[in-house]
Amino acid sequence: MKKSTVVTISSVVVIVPLLLLALSINENKAEQQQINDVPKIKKLETISAEWGKHFPRQYDSYLQTRKSDEIDDMLEKNPALVVLWAGYGFSKDYNAPRGHFYILEDNINTLRTAAPIDSKTGPMPTACWTCKSPDVPRLMSEIGEEDFFTGKWARFGNEVVNPIGCADCHDNETMRLVITRPYLKRALDEEGSLKTADATHQDMRTLVCAQCHSEYYFKPTKWTDKDGNEKVAKVVTLPWKNGLSVEAMEKYYDDISFVDWTHKISKTPMLKAQHPGYEIYKTGTHGLNGVSCADCHMPYVREGGVKYSSHNVGSPFDNIANTCLSCHREDEKTLRDTVARKLERKEELTKAAMDVIAKAHLEAGKAFEMGATEEEMKEVQQDIRHAQWRWDYSIASHGSFFHAPEETLRILGTAINKGQEARVKLRIILAKHNGVDYVAPDFSTKEKAQQLIGLPFQQLVDEKNNFLNTLRKEHIKDASAKGLYDPKTREGLEFKTSYN
Repeated sequence: MKKSTVVTISSVVVIVPLLLLALSINENKAEQQQINDVPKIKKLETISAEWGKHFPRQYDSYLQTRKSDEIDDMLEKNPALVVLWAGYGFSKDYNAPRGHFYILEDNINTLRTAAPIDSKTGPMPTACWTCKSPDVPRLMSEIGEEDFFTGKWARFGNEVVNPIGCADCHDNETMRLVITRPYLKRALDEEGSLKTADATHQDMRTLVCAQCHSEYYFKPTKWTDKDGNEKVAKVVTLPWKNGLSVEAMEKYYDDISFVDWTHKISKTPMLKAQHPGYEIYKTGTHGLNGVSCADCHMPYVREGGVKYSSHNVGSPFDNIANTCLSCHREDEKTLRDTVARKLERKEELTKAAMDVIAKAHLEAGKAFEMGATEEEMKEVQQDIRHAQWRWDYSIASHGSFFHAPEETLRILGTAINKGQEARVKLRIILAKHNGVDYVAPDFSTKEKAQQLIGLPFQQLVDEKNNFLNTLRKEHIKDASAKGLYDPKTREGLEFKTSYN
């Protein structure tokens, strides 16, 4: 073979791969540039598929949250919950949260939102939509925040139709992370440790989550509409005036004599913790060291030369190589085993707290039945209120123990102590009224517990099914006619509940 031929072949062997590599790099750069370019998306676009046209990887990863679709009946697993929440919606129906894909559907299907027959009936206010959909900031923009928070939940059944999506967290023009719920801005500025104006991009990777994963209550707020009519809005409000600790919020609620509901058995003015994920996270090692929610729940991933944040929001353990093991140097098995051992301790204290507080409610109910006065029971009820608030606060954010194990165990410890204090005082009151031998009845199953508190479960199910087959279908038809739905979030959506 001639020397020139050898040189030519050698050159081709070297040059062709280099050309292919260059083309690949240019393609990846072009694709990354396309991702970085700001597309034209209308303000507060609630159909996430429209954003997905420009950010297909993020949108496709978001749709993966549909895989977290199993119903996990927490009342079946922990029947004491029924007694703890007697007289409150959670005693009817409470399942472990599923993926973001199902957050709106689960809100509609749960027995807690009951069975309204029109836009003005039902027990729940419009505020119950607040954390479920990008249609919420859209409506707030269109009709005003106070108007949005006025009326019954069913009022917006044909308007709030898309599950959590892009517009909940992103500005349509810059793609920057933004707070779309005004109540969070107010709470941050009132609490003061992180002013809204001072929030960095890394802060925002947590604050967009804090819009929904925070403790709140519905504050009655008077306002006047454009026609001069006086109305009352139930405005979502974060109780951060005194600080972010469980004690600070407890004091806030006590100072304003706030009551979520009166317990059906013990007659105690109760507090219901919602999901104080942000507040507990701030006390743990991740929060104290500037690790954001997105660092663990929305890790960066690579496809070819493209890097993007996964929107398949879920447990960090589902993608441990890109989350925990990015910082922790243990091997995967060691880390999983360590967390499992710690969770066992938390579960032990959680069950102890539930048992103590549930029995305190039942014993208080017996004391009233035997003639105890409101004055005699005042201190006991305050102990029960505080005990249950602390227990509920420690577990209501679901990931609390992972975020801040020491703080979670501390709070559970105080819940048990206060529950025991209530029961000691109740023994004295029961003895005074000839009830010293009283033993709390069996609540070892969901059915027994619901019967014990007088819950008409089957009636609630029948009423709910009637709602789903009538008004709910009208809402779907109306919203579809308006073109409000993201069609991708309706595809293959399977109806699942704990009661059907």
